[in-house]
Amino acid sequence: MKKITSIAVCLALAALALVSCSKKETTAADNSLKAIMDKKTFVLGLDASFPPMGFTDENNEIVGYDVDLAKEVTKRMGVELVCQPIDWNAKEQELNTGKIDCIWNGFTITPEREAALTFTKPYLKNAQVVVVRADSGYKALADLSGKTIGLQAGSSAADALDASADFKASLKNVVEYKDNLTALMDLDVKGIDGVVMDLVVANYSIAQSGKPFAVIEESLAPENYGVGFRKADLALAAKVEETLEAMAADGTIATISTKWFGSDISIVGK
Repeated sequence: MKKITSIAVCLALAALALVSCSKKETTAADNSLKAIMDKKTFVLGLDASFPPMGFTDENNEIVGYDVDLAKEVTKRMGVELVCQPIDWNAKEQELNTGKIDCIWNGFTITPEREAALTFTKPYLKNAQVVVVRADSGYKALADLSGKTIGLQAGSSAADALDASADFKASLKNVVEYKDNLTALMDLDVKGIDGVVMDLVVANYSIAQSGKPFAVIEESLAPENYGVGFRKADLALAAKVEETLEAMAADGTIATISTKWFGSDISIVGK
């Protein structure tokens, strides 16, 4: 009897130890928010040539819609925002090696990225479109058959083009660039016939540059922007999402959106 009782006690203690270890592992696995609060800095990874989401202005300062959102989020969290330019083609590697705390720069939510990262809820709608020269006569995607198209390497434009198999097959060539601005410069000098890029960025770039560009109305794919974190960083992602929702509720996001786009196009809390 004593032996049976002893065995039962040992099993119970072992079970308690497992539960305790499990709790510790869970806590240790997601100290993402605490780590940010302890170090007092929040490092945002971005392509610093992606207006109006995040870009370097004439004063060599990194500015933009996403930057303004992040500044307000980190202000409310009581930590310092650090904007870290990265190679967009290596963004996930920069995140997973701990060089940055998030990817926040017109970052499109896709099934493949959701499988590898944790995202906030979408905060802005977008679409992948083709920008052409206004005098080109191209009005539909079919008009670009046999033509050369440019896009940013590692971007959702490349994913959208891959998903539009028939359109991609109709093209003569696809040229990859480091960023959209370089692709648009090549379009301007007729080095390529069109650029696949984000509608939000295309509209802003055309308005700001005054270049004779046009957007083909037929889009390749609708999409949403979100803030991307390491897969295990659920607490940090939840805090940023919670703060964005509070900013939407008190009108702060509407003010920031109007500053950059002329109206409130945010979808946070809507």
